[in-house]
Amino acid sequence: MLNTKTVVAGLVVAMFSVAAGAAEVVVAQNSKSFKKDGAKIEKLSIKAGDSISFKNEDPFFHNIFSLSDLKTFDLGSYPAGESKSVKFDKPGVAEIECAIHPDMLLEVTVK
Repeated sequence: MLNTKTVVAGLVVAMFSVAAGAAEVVVAQNSKSFKKDGAKIEKLSIKAGDSISFKNEDPFFHNIFSLSDLKTFDLGSYPAGESKSVKFDKPGVAEIECAIHPDMLLEVTVK
C-alpha cells in the first residue's frame, strides 16, 4: 500500500524536475529584426517547456504574435526596454511575426 506522504513528495520532486529543466531564451527585437546574442536569426530551436522572452531593444513599439496551431498568442504593442515572455509547452513549429513590421519573421521549432 502506498504512503500518501511518499506519493505527494514524489509528485513535488517531479514537478520541480520538469521546471528546473526549462530555460528562458532571450530574443531581442533590434533594427526591425529578431536577434539572439546580437546576431540576426530567422530560425530558433528550443525544448518543450522553454520560454522565449521577447525584448524590445528598438526605439519604437513592436507587437509580437503567432497564429500557429502550436501556439497562438498576441503580446500587444510594447515600447523600448520592455520584455514579454511566451512559454512553449509542446513540440512543433510556430511562426512568430511582428504586427507592426511585417518583414520580421521567426520560425521556432520546439523539440
